[in-house]
Amino acid sequence: MVPALHGPSGDEAQLSGFFSFMLDNLTQLNGNGPDLISQLLEPVVDPWLDREICYNLIPVPESYPGPRLSFPLSVSDTTALLGAFKEQEILHARYVLQLLYETKKLLKQMPNIVHLSTSYTNEITICGDLHGRLDDLLLIFYKNGLPSAETPYVFNGDFVDRGKKSVEVVCLLFAYLLLYPDYMHLNRGNHEDHIMNLRYGFTKEVMQKYKTHGREILQLFQDVFSLLPVATVIDGKILIVHGGISDQTDLDFLSTIERHKVKSALRFPRRSLEQLDIGHSGKMRPTAGSRPGSQSKSKRTPNQGRRRCKNGRQDSAASTSSSSSSSSSSSSSSFCSPRTPSCVSPRPCPSSPSMPYAVHVLQVPYLDSVCSVPPPAPPQHDREWKQVVDILWSDPKTQEGCSPNTFRGGGCYFGPDVTRRLLLRHGLQLLIRSHECKQEGYELCHGGQVITIFSASNYYEEGSNRGAYIKVGRELVPRFYQYQVSRATRKLTLTQRYNRVRVAEGSALKALKEKLFTHRSELLSGLQQYDLNNTGCVSVSEWAQVFESVLRLDLPWRTLRPHLARLAPDGSVDYPSCFEDMESRSPLTQVTQNMAETLFRYRTDIEIIFNIIDKDHSGLISIEEFRHTWRLFSAHLGVDSNDRAIDDLARSIDFNKDGSIDFTEFLEAFRVVHKLDNKEQQVTGRS
Repeated sequence: MVPALHGPSGDEAQLSGFFSFMLDNLTQLNGNGPDLISQLLEPVVDPWLDREICYNLIPVPESYPGPRLSFPLSVSDTTALLGAFKEQEILHARYVLQLLYETKKLLKQMPNIVHLSTSYTNEITICGDLHGRLDDLLLIFYKNGLPSAETPYVFNGDFVDRGKKSVEVVCLLFAYLLLYPDYMHLNRGNHEDHIMNLRYGFTKEVMQKYKTHGREILQLFQDVFSLLPVATVIDGKILIVHGGISDQTDLDFLSTIERHKVKSALRFPRRSLEQLDIGHSGKMRPTAGSRPGSQSKSKRTPNQGRRRCKNGRQDSAASTSSSSSSSSSSSSSSFCSPRTPSCVSPRPCPSSPSMPYAVHVLQVPYLDSVCSVPPPAPPQHDREWKQVVDILWSDPKTQEGCSPNTFRGGGCYFGPDVTRRLLLRHGLQLLIRSHECKQEGYELCHGGQVITIFSASNYYEEGSNRGAYIKVGRELVPRFYQYQVSRATRKLTLTQRYNRVRVAEGSALKALKEKLFTHRSELLSGLQQYDLNNTGCVSVSEWAQVFESVLRLDLPWRTLRPHLARLAPDGSVDYPSCFEDMESRSPLTQVTQNMAETLFRYRTDIEIIFNIIDKDHSGLISIEEFRHTWRLFSAHLGVDSNDRAIDDLARSIDFNKDGSIDFTEFLEAFRVVHKLDNKEQQVTGRS
């Protein structure tokens, strides 16, 4: 519902309409409504950017102390760039734009899957996630050598986000790619994605370092990221992808897709029931009114709009596993999880758990009855999207089979049998992937057929983990090299090793506890079915069973219990104690338990919305930025608005009246809306 900006309605009513509008439309993926994310994140290309030499129009002042690159790049250029970044210098926007243009031209010529051979070199070095940590990249180059014909590299994605030097890391990688295109290879990771960049820092970093030309630079980064290859194969035997695989991964099909069309793996392609031929007393096609997601125009609250997404994902979930050390936070559920249309009831469970259309039968309403129809074959762009998502987002698990990756919200958990089948089908012998922080920098699983490599040391905090890289020669036997960025390179003592384990475990448990609090209502509901006398206690086995059935993480709950919940004197689990730590860290004062849970659950989406409105990524939304965003919404939907009413709405969110909106105020506004909507629902229910 679009809020009425005219009339006597109060601030709370306006805020309610505003957040309903934002959450119902901004994150609406699977429907035929306006795609407002595209409107905001993919603006009409500036004609200035279309000009091949637009960067030449940007003057470089004589006072600029940094490197002055000339193209095609030479060794002296990359050496100067390396030295400048070591000295904390910023590369001028003119050279960043030219570097991105040249990289874009090169990547357009490259295949989706790059094939390398060790016959032309002694060894190939494979590195995992860097996440904007320049010190790790420099240490790798120091220990292993700079990229060259003698020292070829494969960097396996996630170059940006989280760290403070993402621009420097990715510019160095692109520079060496241009200098040695045959010896420097870059795979795409799940963070080479403009929506992820909004959430995890790269967008803000670019805008802070390049205040004048930041938008043009970000737009080019988005194009370049979508052109990165998604896989590398060495000697036809070693497959390198960022995340993993699924039971539907097809390397032959993956090599044919138009990868540049997948700007973000977090945005599910739209589909419609109009693709179905419904046979019911003759052949009929459903009308537009029966398309998935079509609903009445009555007002929905943010919670109502979001609940459809959550339920749709749970309907298709099978048992899963998760590593709490995953390097990428689980994506926003609404951005990443395909929604099961409200007018379609699939049965039985999907054959491919991560996709909503892989069902044996669809129950489709027709007039006043229900008819069964076979599901449509997935359209080509849906298959392409799924192949890319699985490659970028999946994680291995110890159990057999393939199941949806509910912890991350995208991709799959794939078991040893899935790995064996894919390797056998394509004549491969090893899968190397990244995507997860490992305490020692690497880890083997699936009988040694899957290796995880992670190159960002101290990922959670100082001392939490080592970084590592792999070297592979003609014998195709991987050798591991570990390191850890620190002021002192002395060997870790036993005490320091223990502290490193403790820090890593603490960070993982913190993430798990936040996951529990996000699903607090479902967990309590399940536990209370066993607690018939409302004692607050259940047996350990009942507690573990409920946690697994709700969260589907395949974790050793009995082993984790001492870290998550207290035991009562009789040995049963005091299950309310699971949520005590999180309740004490609620982001706002005077927040009810249900409200705190709501804030934890939707905080990611709210933060993404905040970052979209915060155009200059200063951490504050100005009145002008708020007005600009609202004008876009109004123009897109043909809604009348006036600046005074928009400004009044913005000021109603600016609780401390300092002329701008910070994230705490934005979150508080959402809390007010949620509280108001709940009251309206209660009044409606009583009437």
